[in-house]
Amino acid sequence: MAVQADEEVVAASRVRELEARVRDLERLLGRKTLEVEVLKEALTVARVNKAAGPLPPPPAGSSR
Repeated sequence: MAVQADEEVVAASRVRELEARVRDLERLLGRKTLEVEVLKEALTVARVNKAAGPLPPPPAGSSR
């Protein structure tokens, strides 16, 4: 059928190999996307904390 449609013929094993590679890359992309979202949230929190200024020193005589 592929020959009649003038398409390249690829072995089924190569197709399975490429499909597995696509799944691995999609999984990795999902992890990296989640990582970016977590880092963006951490950056937002850090900016809010920086804008609020430093924490006041503990009261005199505290156990800290």
